[in-house]
Amino acid sequence: MGLARPLLRQLLQHLYRPQPTGPGSITALFGTGCAHPQGRSRFGVPLPKEYVRGWGRGPRARNLGDVFRRRTHDEQAQAVAAVLEDQIRDPQAPKGRPTPKRSEAQNARRKAVTTPTDRKAQVRAAREARREDLAKRREALANGDERNLPAAHQGPVRKFTRDYVDSRYRVAEFFLPMAVLILVGSLLPALQTLSLFLWLLVIVLIVVDSVITGIALRRQLAKRFPDQNTKRAVSYGLMRTLQMRRMRLPKPQVARGAKL
Repeated sequence: MGLARPLLRQLLQHLYRPQPTGPGSITALFGTGCAHPQGRSRFGVPLPKEYVRGWGRGPRARNLGDVFRRRTHDEQAQAVAAVLEDQIRDPQAPKGRPTPKRSEAQNARRKAVTTPTDRKAQVRAAREARREDLAKRREALANGDERNLPAAHQGPVRKFTRDYVDSRYRVAEFFLPMAVLILVGSLLPALQTLSLFLWLLVIVLIVVDSVITGIALRRQLAKRFPDQNTKRAVSYGLMRTLQMRRMRLPKPQVARGAKL
């Protein structure tokens, strides 16, 4: 222990060496000391007087207790007020973002007010919104409203395709009633041969009419929409011809024989 005490004292003297008091020194920044006020370190070793003088607010003080101590409520309020004063924007300074429209601002405020905080309320609100969206889509499919139609039916190309198909009689739209009649006729022994012939005839007529409709529709699309994407528009129209007129969705908006 006799040998360790001098070594410990030298170590403490090195740790508590006085620092310069220039503008960039720790003393100039904090103005407090690090030595114990009673002249002893935390280990109970006596310290020289020049290190004891560093306690408090003297020129050699290096105590950081005032920096890391807990601030009072008044000091915290003053710090918060200082930060808010720095954040106050000059009225003449630019905002850095465009001014929103009145409708957008009103919608944002309405959403902020009506957004529920409860999880069950959020699920219920999402379910109601989904139900309203589906109701709007069904209504749009019934009356042809372009704003609420599904993405697969939107656009001027799809609208013209539907009108082109709906403006003429198509053989494929009568496939379902003809198939029922042929099946009923095939049950009778005397009409089985005729039913087979009718099957072949219906299939050939549907293929020929679909080819003619596809070629004519492709020409009309290339003529009316040369700069727009008409991909899959012909297949979209041919699939519509397979449905009966009353079962088509969106509902037909033109009469048969109408000129487009």
